[in-house]
Amino acid sequence: AERGLALACQIVPESDMAVAVAASAAACRTKAQHARTALRSVTRLSETAMAFAIETPADFSFLPGQYVNIRVPGTTAQRSYSFASAPGEPELAFLVRDIPAGLMSTWLRRTAEPGTLLEVTGPAGAFYLRDIRRPALFLAGGTGLAPFLSMLGRLAEGGTPHPIHMIYGVTNDADLVAVDALAAHAARIDGFTFTTCVATRGSDHPRRGYVTDHLAPAALNGGDVDIYLCGPPAMVDAVGQWLRQQGVTPANFYYEKFAPSGAAAVDRQAA
Repeated sequence: AERGLALACQIVPESDMAVAVAASAAACRTKAQHARTALRSVTRLSETAMAFAIETPADFSFLPGQYVNIRVPGTTAQRSYSFASAPGEPELAFLVRDIPAGLMSTWLRRTAEPGTLLEVTGPAGAFYLRDIRRPALFLAGGTGLAPFLSMLGRLAEGGTPHPIHMIYGVTNDADLVAVDALAAHAARIDGFTFTTCVATRGSDHPRRGYVTDHLAPAALNGGDVDIYLCGPPAMVDAVGQWLRQQGVTPANFYYEKFAPSGAAAVDRQAA
């Protein structure tokens, strides 16, 4: 009450009123649908990562940052993948960590053929790009880069009024992919910058360590910053703890945890 807040469920309006929702209007125009669509391509990015693309189903829309569920051909299992392409493109693109025993990655590696029909259900997820109203910090871990590629694709269309900095961290050198795509976005989007880092000590990468080791105070803007984070649960938890240790409370902290497994579907949690 001291902050001017109230529980809407305990309020009885006495006149007409306007309600402002802190979300893009596009959120009201996306709904999950089920479709069958053709595989377009599978691309090997490194020894640990692949990309694949499918034809965009008719009338399919999503918010940059969301994901879709795809049934693994020949099974009843589904896997969840964040869109790596921007809304409105003729193909839906995805990044996949190549797990030796993974159902989807094994199918993509051994069996996939262009033209194969895939069953998709989506979009889903509350992790998506909001209106840019202040500086933003993007933190990506591994194939958690995918939703940011979708966001950057959207930003490349209309630009951004505030600076955006990304830190993209991986475990091993081979996990570092799509850096050329980030460089292309940096050349096209005024105010967008990025840096990469590799956690393994034996890496030859010039920046070793975790994303928090390369978080400059300027990127936090004294707390007046929107943070977007997508990565494994341990990374998300570590960043949250690091922020608390620094005494920084960002204006908004949007994150999505994903836990890839060779035998189970990707578990996702968004906030």
